[in-house]
Amino acid sequence: MFQINIIDTGCIMADGGAMFGAIPKRAWQRKYPANDDNLCPLVMRCILAVSGDRKVLIDTGIGNKHLDKMSYYQPHKLVSLEDSLNTLGYKPEDITDVILTHLHFDHCGGATLINDNNELIPAFPNATYWLSRKQWGTLENPNRLEMDSILEDNIRPVFNSGQLNLVDKDTALFDGLEIRLFDGHTEGQLVIYLDTNNGKYVFPGDLIPTASHIPLEWLSAYDICALTSLKEKERFLNEAAESHYTLIYCHDAITVESKVKRLNDNFRMSKI
Repeated sequence: MFQINIIDTGCIMADGGAMFGAIPKRAWQRKYPANDDNLCPLVMRCILAVSGDRKVLIDTGIGNKHLDKMSYYQPHKLVSLEDSLNTLGYKPEDITDVILTHLHFDHCGGATLINDNNELIPAFPNATYWLSRKQWGTLENPNRLEMDSILEDNIRPVFNSGQLNLVDKDTALFDGLEIRLFDGHTEGQLVIYLDTNNGKYVFPGDLIPTASHIPLEWLSAYDICALTSLKEKERFLNEAAESHYTLIYCHDAITVESKVKRLNDNFRMSKI
């Protein structure tokens, strides 16, 4: 069984139209806040899952290497991942595994850092990093929709150090931790399933970035393939509702976690 520690590494701002796609603002603004510039606050949420000697970090936030390049997203309230780990009683050297849901900058920027010698190195020197092979393929052969969101500095040093393991299929990494692949938002995003003393928790990443995105048609315009996202969400939510999973949302500034339930032919949030 894993113990889950939720870590918020800071916030970015994203256009409401981009976050909610074809959903009219009159509908989504009743569920999710936006400022006068139509920008929605998004938390960059990570998880530290601990079981025995296994200390697994899931996503790493934006980091601090490319804040100027990502200034359009107005990163703010940033918290050092190292400081957050220290608060929990751990050091970067203690992390045994890092699972990256995907390679967009707000999920993996903290995977590497610049050391005192101005060298790019893995931020977690003793960890095995896990990433889907499809995501690595997107890095090496970028498409026009994602090329500005996937930065080599965030993952290439991990590959060069020999710490990167690529995943081809749904896999039980350890006792009580499983990773599964879902497409739509990006090719080969990983969704993480964790067994805890309070039931199964799932970190769906940008498959369902906020609780407001639970209804099937509420898709982000950041998704590279809307129809695939729709099918993948339905596949995931059917199981999540039936099995009473608890979802932890990577970007929701209001709701950290919830369960889901079926409502006729769709889904909605259900309180824990």
